[in-house]
Amino acid sequence: MRKKIYWIEGDGIGPEIWRAARPVIDAALAKESDLRLDWQELLAGEKAVAETGSPLPEASLDALRGADIAMKGPLGTPVGTGIRSLNVALRQGLDLYACIRPVRHFEGLETPVKHPERVDMVIFRENTEDVYAGVEFAAGTPEARKLIAFLRDELGVTKVGEAAAVGIKPMTEAGSKRLVRRALRYALDNGRESLTLVHKGNIMKFTEGAFRQWGYDVAAQEFGDRTCTEKEPAPGRLVVKDRIADAMFQEALLRPEQYQVLATPNLNGDYISDALAAQVGGLGLAPGVNMSDSLAFFEATHGTAPTIAGQDKANPGSVILCGALLMEHLGLPRAAERIRAAVGKAIAAKSVTVDLAAQVSGARVVGCAEFGDIIGANL
Repeated sequence: MRKKIYWIEGDGIGPEIWRAARPVIDAALAKESDLRLDWQELLAGEKAVAETGSPLPEASLDALRGADIAMKGPLGTPVGTGIRSLNVALRQGLDLYACIRPVRHFEGLETPVKHPERVDMVIFRENTEDVYAGVEFAAGTPEARKLIAFLRDELGVTKVGEAAAVGIKPMTEAGSKRLVRRALRYALDNGRESLTLVHKGNIMKFTEGAFRQWGYDVAAQEFGDRTCTEKEPAPGRLVVKDRIADAMFQEALLRPEQYQVLATPNLNGDYISDALAAQVGGLGLAPGVNMSDSLAFFEATHGTAPTIAGQDKANPGSVILCGALLMEHLGLPRAAERIRAAVGKAIAAKSVTVDLAAQVSGARVVGCAEFGDIIGANL
């Protein structure tokens, strides 16, 4: 049996990490299932500009709108294309409202913290709203002045100077609740003990404060028989709690074992997911998936790394570990564990790419292609 999966190669190091990763993903699948992936490439980024003149062709978006699984490498945003961020354009255009980032440590990786093994969290980041909605106007532009005048004349807001740049932070009840709902389902289905709403509602009371309240509301209204709050704990139930965003960074360092699933607005989630990745070894081993109600779009979470592109120095670990997330999504947990174990064995054997070598005592530096071969052999 074959299943279609769309893939986007990506820019910079994209081609080489894909060459290393795809054989590993296919081999892990073959060891645990009769299912085979039918990889169909879509264009986006620099390759799309070269072939079609557009960084995000409508044909690619149309294909993805009808898909249920897809993967992509890192995408830059070509200058002069009228798009601020290809990644944001994909998330908003496909309504990929949940960015899900599992963070865990691989034994043998030295990190800046004493006990990285205590970090085992899954971050659910709202992906389409907040300041990343892209509604902002440069200082001194007619649009900024018009908005500032409206705030002053119609709403009595006098704190925004006429020379200010202005951005809008939209957050909706529906958008917040669907994100928290997905996080709650994950936590309950996977036997997690707690879910934490991460927000800055003490200052931004009507946006992030509302996110906090909407999160508690959906937990109580839709999962009330299986959840409880930190103030009123109940044995055997998922504890739903909240933390102020800046305090959460401290908690992640001091008491990470007390946090298992985080649900956050867009900007907070961007910050905390990368910070947690640093605690366990960096973005080179950080997979992620963006999800709508119909599409799971797996992605490397790091950048395009143009300074090392084409030099066989890139780390394909993020895309390979995205393969593990894909296996779980397809209902093949044993294939997922094969991939993670194979990555762990490569690190334990101290044969790693240059970005990981500084974190592995006595490491032997290998190239991108060889690292992929080693992981594949470990399956």
